[in-house]
Amino acid sequence: MTPTPIRLSLSILALAASGAVAQQATQSGADIAAETRKVLEGTAGQDTQGQATQPAPSESQPQQQPPVQQDTQGGAGAEAPPATVTAPGGTAAQPETLRMLQQGGAQPVEAQQGTPDSSGASASSDASGTAAAPSDTSSTAPMQAQTPKVPPTPEEIEAASYQGGPLPDGQSAITVKTQILLDRAGISPGIIDGWKGGMSESAIAAFETREGFTADGQLDSQVWDALTATQPAPMLQSYTITEEDVNGLSDPLPEDYAKLAELDQLGYTSVAEKLAERFHMDQGFLENLNPGTGWRQGETITVVDPGPALETKVARIEVRKGTSRLAGFDESGRMILNYPVTVGSAQTPSPSGTVEVVAVAMDPTYTYNPDVNFQQGDNDEVLILPPGPNGPVGSVWIDLSKPTYGLHGTSEPDSLFQAASHGCVRMTNWDAEELALLVSEGVVVEFVE
Repeated sequence: MTPTPIRLSLSILALAASGAVAQQATQSGADIAAETRKVLEGTAGQDTQGQATQPAPSESQPQQQPPVQQDTQGGAGAEAPPATVTAPGGTAAQPETLRMLQQGGAQPVEAQQGTPDSSGASASSDASGTAAAPSDTSSTAPMQAQTPKVPPTPEEIEAASYQGGPLPDGQSAITVKTQILLDRAGISPGIIDGWKGGMSESAIAAFETREGFTADGQLDSQVWDALTATQPAPMLQSYTITEEDVNGLSDPLPEDYAKLAELDQLGYTSVAEKLAERFHMDQGFLENLNPGTGWRQGETITVVDPGPALETKVARIEVRKGTSRLAGFDESGRMILNYPVTVGSAQTPSPSGTVEVVAVAMDPTYTYNPDVNFQQGDNDEVLILPPGPNGPVGSVWIDLSKPTYGLHGTSEPDSLFQAASHGCVRMTNWDAEELALLVSEGVVVEFVE
């Protein structure tokens, strides 16, 4: 059944150590791949009863580089992981990276999703926390074309066609089109921005997994043909800004929780931000598509057409820690959706084993308690932060049977592959909103190591 929206006041457990942050990743892709193979070769063939098993052939996605920074958004604090819980029916989830790492020299994805700055360049956080241009260090065929120096135009996006080889480095029209097609197929690339990076490649791998293809995270003719087979519609659409779009905005939001608690809402701070989220886009990319726009009521702009929202109910969820993806399955066991997520770090891990959905809260408030939460600034009193998409848990909270843990949205959708949560599972607001309408109380959520 469709869950009845409720409002929850959320609280988080204490961090295991004050000020704990995620370990910075300093290993190379080859080192990570070698260690992953070693670990998985020793564990992937054992089920929870100690009997040898074979990994499911459709369960491979690329290994992601460990997060490089800890965020301060909502989520549970670190707890001792519960004992391993076997999934219903006696089956245990299998590691997803082993088969892919053994196929065709595939390498773990190291590039992080880039976010264009005001100059049109892209930056992402490297292991030292320093801004760096997006790059792809995996072994690939030559680029399709030279990296464009300016963002792709609407005309270039519509005309883009596959010419062979992987996605080109940097920002390109073909990457925009691929991201839109993946989104329409229920495989979220996170933000649609046209940049080649970890989220796009993990989405391609998820699509390949669902379709039964070899999952290497690289665009090829097989993936392109499958994506375009049922998607003849234009990739972009015109949209006229409404009165509702320009109203109800928040002033620039402070970082201090005490000041946030004094506000009525933690809403969008600009029309561009609001519309970017509605159409699953990076705000800078939306603004680049519409130069000279004043973002006023009555103006017509160009936006992505992400297609209709999914309607098939989700019967089971897997949170796949190794690939930073969440997969949803229907009653027949077919994967119908797959989203990029942020999970906990080694210091503040996400749960292990199996839990259940117990409630769904749309537009939730958030309770900060310094005695059981992380320390935020100098705040030493309990604070209740108002609802809104720019709150610590975004626009949705899906409560889990393990106390204080949940699946929720985020105010920073471009940070999903660059940070670690305090244990909860964080996704874009639009993915969380879609999932909230497809789950109900009792849906199994399995955390796959």
